[in-house]
Amino acid sequence: MTAEPVNPPGLAAPSGFSHAVVAPAGRLVFLAGQTATDGSGAITGDDVAAQFERALANLLAALRAAGGGPEHLASVTIYATDLADYRAHGREIGAAWRRLAGPRYPAMAAVGVSRLWDAAALVELQGVAVLP
Repeated sequence: MTAEPVNPPGLAAPSGFSHAVVAPAGRLVFLAGQTATDGSGAITGDDVAAQFERALANLLAALRAAGGGPEHLASVTIYATDLADYRAHGREIGAAWRRLAGPRYPAMAAVGVSRLWDAAALVELQGVAVLP
């Protein structure tokens, strides 16, 4: 079973997220915040789009290790150090999402922050998944 997006007609059409997600009963997986780190812990990527793609790949790797896949994501929170820059790279970020996670979007929020744990990180992704 997968999480099912719900987008009521009375709300503005979502772009890159779902307004709500109905998750079937199952095992909850809480995914820690992931940045664009490589296997050694160093931040990779010169811009927010490249860092988003690596952070998403890391989030999905953790989810796969827990027995799930992108279709099980119910919620993702994105923390960005520069929301204007994040929005400016929206097409590239959306393309990275579709490449790695497919065409479905969980409930999502983007939050502007002044700094992340690693000062070189521009973006961090945290999520919740529901496994059957």
